[in-house]
Amino acid sequence: MALDIHLTALDGAPLLSATVMLLRDAPEGLEVLMMRRHGDSADLGGVYVFPGGKLDPLDLGARAEWLDREASLLQAELAEPGLAVDTAVGLYLAALRETLEECGLLPGVVLADGVVAGLRQQLAAGQPLAACLWALGLRAPTTSLVPWSRWITPRLASVSRRRFDTRFFVARAPAGQQARHDDHEATEAVWLTPREALLRFWDGAIDLAPPQIMCLMELGQHGDVDAALRLARDRGPTLVQPEPFDDEGSRVICYPGDTRHSVRQPAWSGPTRLVHRNGRFEPEGGLAALLPRP
Repeated sequence: MALDIHLTALDGAPLLSATVMLLRDAPEGLEVLMMRRHGDSADLGGVYVFPGGKLDPLDLGARAEWLDREASLLQAELAEPGLAVDTAVGLYLAALRETLEECGLLPGVVLADGVVAGLRQQLAAGQPLAACLWALGLRAPTTSLVPWSRWITPRLASVSRRRFDTRFFVARAPAGQQARHDDHEATEAVWLTPREALLRFWDGAIDLAPPQIMCLMELGQHGDVDAALRLARDRGPTLVQPEPFDDEGSRVICYPGDTRHSVRQPAWSGPTRLVHRNGRFEPEGGLAALLPRP
């Protein structure tokens, strides 16, 4: 399925959202959970993404005892001094809630299938996740989430009909639990090494949006979960504000470190621009530019 380019600039502030790259170690190396969005989704229908979604009002206003650490630590970990503490907490809770809703996993906690089903029903009924966990004698496991990056959709959004201000987290998947897609927002859940995901993308077997392409490229540089988590903790979250432009009829998205980007410091080691060709976004160096060097 080709990703159509949107030519109209979007007005309004980007929507606060959160997404989680769930990781596990496998014989082939680090694997990440990817979800295929429902084909009827308003944005990126049929595209493979990480679990996540918009900040919900119910994610805000969590009581201190519902959390596994002080709220101020979450705001500090996101490294955004101007961000309200309650909003920072809400973003962590949104990341946990969306992951549980979409794939039935709660980072940092091993839950019985019946408990997962019950929590999903409560969330569908409009109950706050942190309150539901507290009723089970659990605190929201925010320590399981490590900030990875912050992506802000530009006004010229390219592949989305809305703008998002998304905090990407990495987390170790709870051991021994099976991911189960919800058949509502997602129609498939699959564990893939970053390399396999990028190979399938290149072969046309799956569709990926630009943020997922670049995140997979970064994750592919790490051999196991510990290495990815260590980088996230040592580096802190990177700010990614794509800057698109059109070149001879093709949409180009450049990232920090590119010669056309306003930020000269690269956000990662790898390609700094994607070009829309063949109905998708590709780096100028082809598939080899996305894969780690031997």
